[in-house]
Amino acid sequence: MLRALINSQIWLSRVFDQLLPPKFTLNGNRHFIESFAPQHIAENTTVYDIGGGKNPYLNLDRKKELNARVVGLDIDPEELSRAPQGAYDETICTSITSFKGNHDADVVICQALLEHVNGVEAAFASISSILKTGGVALIFVPSRNAIFARLNLLLPQSVKKAVLHSIFPHTQRDQGFPAYYDKCTPSQFKKLAARHEMDVVDEKYYYTSSYFSFCFPAYVLWRGWVLLFHAVRGEQAAETFSMALQKCSRDASEHQPRQKTAV
Repeated sequence: MLRALINSQIWLSRVFDQLLPPKFTLNGNRHFIESFAPQHIAENTTVYDIGGGKNPYLNLDRKKELNARVVGLDIDPEELSRAPQGAYDETICTSITSFKGNHDADVVICQALLEHVNGVEAAFASISSILKTGGVALIFVPSRNAIFARLNLLLPQSVKKAVLHSIFPHTQRDQGFPAYYDKCTPSQFKKLAARHEMDVVDEKYYYTSSYFSFCFPAYVLWRGWVLLFHAVRGEQAAETFSMALQKCSRDASEHQPRQKTAV
């Protein structure tokens, strides 16, 4: 009975979203995977997948198609060991906040990881050290400005994990890790990129999430807040966002960043 009620509320929330402009209903995680990241990954490249663990961004077919060399970097050795055979050509078990790279990556993938890192400044320094000059870091992250992020920071880990998994059972496999949202806002990320020799060459902002869809009245109130917040603060109202950060040349006279994509 309770599950049927929750499913009906989720259905109503989806119907309500059809009344909104497409900009406010674009699924950020799906867009990053299917559209944002692929356009920045060329053939014959070295890719560092940071925090991908058992779910690497490039599946085996796509990896073979691109002839990519993929390095998996994750703090959890068990997560790395559960990745499909052949997904990684090399694995590194360490924290992104302490790793020092060799400037050998064409692409760094960092998908839904940095919100779980307590020390994002150090993570940016590490990502910069991994990238070669002209290489690109592709990042997808929930924003600290989102209401769900603020609630996440307030609730005890055991409580929010139990609530999340009971309402959305499909999240048990990949969601529910502790989150800090340290500096996870569009404005802070741009400052961090500049401090660590990276330019923002592409960006996309998303204004939807499913966290309140289990209660239709709450969902409508939240949607109203997002629309108001966006009218006042623009991209700072994003629930999640994607950024492509290009490593600058150490010689500023040689640096020619890609043309930034307007959003």
